[in-house]
This record gives sequence, structure tokens and C-alpha cells, in this order.
Amino acid sequence: MKLYGIPNCGTVKKARDWLATNGIDYEFHDFKKQGVTEALLSGWMKQIGWQKLLKKTGPTWGQLPDAVKTSIKDDASALALMLEKPNVIKRPVLEHKGKVLATGFSGQGDEYKNLFARLPHPNPLPQAGEGANE
Repeated sequence: MKLYGIPNCGTVKKARDWLATNGIDYEFHDFKKQGVTEALLSGWMKQIGWQKLLKKTGPTWGQLPDAVKTSIKDDASALALMLEKPNVIKRPVLEHKGKVLATGFSGQGDEYKNLFARLPHPNPLPQAGEGANE
């Protein structure tokens, strides 16, 4: 399991806390320190599309000139922007064995709960009545 993002991002912090609280092991990849490759982004776009990967909220997108924003129309233009400005990549990206499992994270972690309830993995979530404190 690998989680991609930026460590000081509030959404990434919530996802990391949720994974730790639920005992799910993962490796963290910091976009800022470790970078992001064209091959990685291209692979993600093939799986989920550039529209789900591009974060159009937040200060980085907001500060882009309108001409740049309107020029993002396909994989190639989105890829170029994400490589230049990794902050426009929706985060976190949760990946397992090369497959994108989720992008983003809600405050309650519902998408992760649903995902891990149906995903076989080495650290399954406890079922109802099987809490970690029992």
C-alpha cells in the first residue's frame, strides 16, 4: 500500500491518521521531496482519467492565469501542468500494486472504510464487534 501526497496537507494528514488508527501499513511518498514521474501520472490517468486527478481547488489552481486553466483539456495538458506544479494533483492518492484505489479523503474516511471493507489486504479492518480493544 502506498499513499502519495504532501505531508503538510490537511487532507493527507487526515488520511495518514485514519490509516494509522486502523492499523493499515503503508509507505508514504512525498511529492515535494521524492517528486512525481511522467510514467506514474500517465498510469494513474489511464486508470481514473485526468479529471479525477487534477485538483481545481486550492491556492495553486486559483493562482494560475485563466489562459492556463482553460488550456487544460486533455491528458497531455493536464500531465504537463501536474509535472510542473505537483500541488495541483488531487491528494492523497492511495495505490496498491499499481492500482489507484482512491484520490482525496473525506473528513470521516468513509471512502476508505468502504474500500477496505471489500479489499483483501494484509491488515483487514476489524468487523463489527471485533474492535481492537476487545
